[in-house]
Amino acid sequence: MMHTSPRRSATAAVVASLALVLAAAPTWASEPSAPQPYAHKMSDPAGSYRVDPDHSGVQFTLGHAGVGRFTGVFKSVTGTYTFDPADPAKDQADIVIPVKSLDTFLPQRDTDLLATPFFDAAAHPDIRFVSTRYVPQDKTHGKLYGNLTLRGVTHPVTFDVKLIGAGDVPYLPKPWGGYLSGFVATATINRMDFGMTAFAAGLGHDVAVRVEVEGVRSTS
Repeated sequence: MMHTSPRRSATAAVVASLALVLAAAPTWASEPSAPQPYAHKMSDPAGSYRVDPDHSGVQFTLGHAGVGRFTGVFKSVTGTYTFDPADPAKDQADIVIPVKSLDTFLPQRDTDLLATPFFDAAAHPDIRFVSTRYVPQDKTHGKLYGNLTLRGVTHPVTFDVKLIGAGDVPYLPKPWGGYLSGFVATATINRMDFGMTAFAAGLGHDVAVRVEVEGVRSTS
């Protein structure tokens, strides 16, 4: 009688498990035999889009204790935008950031920042930016002017915007796939303008904001 060693049996089990995982992998995750180069899609970006919250986010960075800088994120972004290179007067954006999606990678700090002296999330659950006009500088860059509402206070803010890419992405399943476009927008705001004056000597007043948005073009 032939006996199978424990090591050989374990190896066979691993191989069998790996085969099942590969067989169950979604078709969009499969790769051709030779790795393909990554490239930005630069098809026509014109259209109205719904923000994909699973592929969008906000980063903010400010000074800390006069000696360094720290960065936090908001993990959820929703809203809509329209981009029309042929008619910039139609360009608009309405972006909403749920304050409780804040993450600074330290639970106690998140709790402190969500409280009344800072974001006051209970009274003001959302941050909202509504554009007023877009001024293109070239095919992929421009300035987006609008009003930012934070802690119930509204001030004008100008974002520097860059188009990252646009095109059909059929291999992604719904709700992520379809005709997509992506933008990065950056600005610097003064937290004091929005009544966020707590810990004025220990945290920077100027806050660098970076918004990364990916949207799915509306078919209607």
